[in-house]
Amino acid sequence: MASKFDIDGKNPTKGLKTSEKAAVGYKKAPSAKVLKVRGKIPKRTKSGTLHFEDHPEFTPNMTPSEVLRAGSFGGTYFRPIHSAVTGVDYKGQHEEFPKEWFEGLHIKRMVTNSVYEKNRNKYGVKCGGDLHMWESSGWISAIDPYGWFQWYCRFYLGRRSTDDERQIKRGMGVMGPKGRFRNQLIGRCARGGRTYDDVSVSPVIRQALQHWGYTLTQKDADKYVAKKGLPELPRSKNN
Repeated sequence: MASKFDIDGKNPTKGLKTSEKAAVGYKKAPSAKVLKVRGKIPKRTKSGTLHFEDHPEFTPNMTPSEVLRAGSFGGTYFRPIHSAVTGVDYKGQHEEFPKEWFEGLHIKRMVTNSVYEKNRNKYGVKCGGDLHMWESSGWISAIDPYGWFQWYCRFYLGRRSTDDERQIKRGMGVMGPKGRFRNQLIGRCARGGRTYDDVSVSPVIRQALQHWGYTLTQKDADKYVAKKGLPELPRSKNN
């Protein structure tokens, strides 16, 4: 997401050595390297999730292109940045991905915008931390300096790395069957007597889930409600 540090050119770690970054509160970045082995592009299952043959435990239901097209990251995800992890300036990073992912999108407004605009998001809200926060917390590796969604784009296309297990665990911890955001959203819908797709319920959580490659479904919501003994969800008119 957009950061006041990398947007206005005042990233506090630019030009600092690793030891100096630690001195200003940065945690060590996770070690990672790209592997020679490649994975297959996933297929969509009857339930709507994406099936990765070599990692069936990873079950997003939105492709990277769908995430971007839906309206995400305030239009800023692949903006120019200075990475505090690698010490390198990046721009035009979206160009490594298939052109069809971006067909019909206004690139400067929806993909590489340097200013976070919440009205570019599907749910019209701002959510998540900025790049500086993710870097300083030690979540970002040198092979994916933009963060989790960049990893997901590359993983979707078949790249495999030593960082995959960690990134899959992070994603599923948010949007998987036991994911904290996913289940918080279902609980709020159930306790409020709202349908699973009522966008007035927790739009920030819905936007965050989208950034992690997931949109809530009736089936997933019903399953969790039954498991936890929550009030039955009203039926959605969209089903």
